Amino acid sequence: MGTEVSGPRIVVGVDGSPSSHAAVRWAVRYAGLVGGRVDAVAAWELPGIENWSAPPVDTDFDEENARRRLAEELRAALGAEPAGAVRALLVRGHPADVLLRAAEGAEALVVGSHGRHGFARALLGSVSQHIAQHARCPVVIVRADAP
Repeated sequence: MGTEVSGPRIVVGVDGSPSSHAAVRWAVRYAGLVGGRVDAVAAWELPGIENWSAPPVDTDFDEENARRRLAEELRAALGAEPAGAVRALLVRGHPADVLLRAAEGAEALVVGSHGRHGFARALLGSVSQHIAQHARCPVVIVRADAP
């Protein structure tokens, strides 16, 4: 997945959650309307490295496996036919920071309303709330598709 397309760049956060899948679909539809491309960004970090906390239990990070999982998440969100204007990016760092950096100069930043570990009653997840407050481009927060 990753054909170069000129035009506006749409950044979308991918974490495997239902709202993330909905955000990917929204971003691809929007990019099609404006003649742009999508940067699908997944962030990873080792727990305990940056902050004071218990040492990480599993520090074996397999980048190839992570890239494969990102491709699988995009297929799960978009179906068997991958979108030609989607570029998959795997970036180390905290998800909010990674997405804000990736969105510099973008037309829009699209995220799901809740990540994998969101509380069902919360209106927004912590990453989407942080992004909404700090992004320098328009932000679209997408809820998971209704079952």
